[in-house]
Amino acid sequence: MNKYVKRYLIDAMGGMAQGLFASLLIGTIIRTLGQQLVRLGSNPVFEFLISAGGFACEPHVVGAAMAVGIGYAMGASSLVLFTLVAVGAAANISGGAGGPLAVLVIAVLSCECGMFVSRKTKVDIIVTPLVTISAGVFFTLIFAGHIGKAAYAFGNLIMWATTLRPFLMGIFISVIVGILLTLPVSSAAVCAALGLTGLAGGAAVAGCCAQMVGFAVMSFRENGWSGILSQGLGTSMLQMPNIVKNPRIWIPPILASAITGPVATCLFKMQMNGAAVSSGMGTCGLVGQIGVITGWFEPSESAVAHGAFAVCPGAFDWLGLVLICFVLPGLFSWLFSLPLRRMEWIKNGDLKLQ
Repeated sequence: MNKYVKRYLIDAMGGMAQGLFASLLIGTIIRTLGQQLVRLGSNPVFEFLISAGGFACEPHVVGAAMAVGIGYAMGASSLVLFTLVAVGAAANISGGAGGPLAVLVIAVLSCECGMFVSRKTKVDIIVTPLVTISAGVFFTLIFAGHIGKAAYAFGNLIMWATTLRPFLMGIFISVIVGILLTLPVSSAAVCAALGLTGLAGGAAVAGCCAQMVGFAVMSFRENGWSGILSQGLGTSMLQMPNIVKNPRIWIPPILASAITGPVATCLFKMQMNGAAVSSGMGTCGLVGQIGVITGWFEPSESAVAHGAFAVCPGAFDWLGLVLICFVLPGLFSWLFSLPLRRMEWIKNGDLKLQ
């Protein structure tokens, strides 16, 4: 069971997230940069950025990148990997708004079918791509539309519930997505699969930041500035070996996320209307913050479908972004860790990175 969980939920989802980063996410950033710069005046370089980013955001390109990332993470042979390009494009387009989840399921099934026959015959160059793409198209025709609709509906339910009950859902989403970020599961892939944007996306960003910045600050005495950079701009997943040894070290960041989530949804009403994958990134490479800023000026198609529109952020919006993503997570996690250290629930060295 552990082997299958690792292969399909950890490795495959991690590969899917990398595919999203390498296409939709970076494409959105490049395109938005060009769109903001072109306001200063027409320039071929700015136009190039808009075109380059636009190509990277095309649904068939994004689907192909996700499928290849999944296949690579699953150790697919070269012929299976290359053939997954077409499978991913087909699944993402057919899945509509829930395309990422459709790509995940269909790419995994197609990859396993392709690997079943890979290098088993003397005409591998024909048999392996034939089986992979046939299986992929078959699964796409049968399942993609239903998977996409289910993911879209569930994502809509979460976002609707957040709008209706911003306080409680702010806590729930912030805590759950933050925990997923630290676990060896791709929180970014989960957010992308559900199309999490708007207030729900803002709560997800808050939870991820609480984990990353929280662990970085509260472990400063053990890890110093290298720990600030590796956890604050890298990933809180580095603390998983220490969490396994002493789960109590997880209490401060989780409590911090339970506070910053509703602060984001109720006080600052911070929305993440960029690419949904950014909702599950936190401060990793500042992708979560870039997603929020991008959503202000150029909301994603998914966000627009839920009523989002371009805004001109004010000082209050910028203050909320800084407080929710950097200041409050570090402050609350540090404060919550103090009594736990006095009680020796957290001892010196418990947060030391290997």
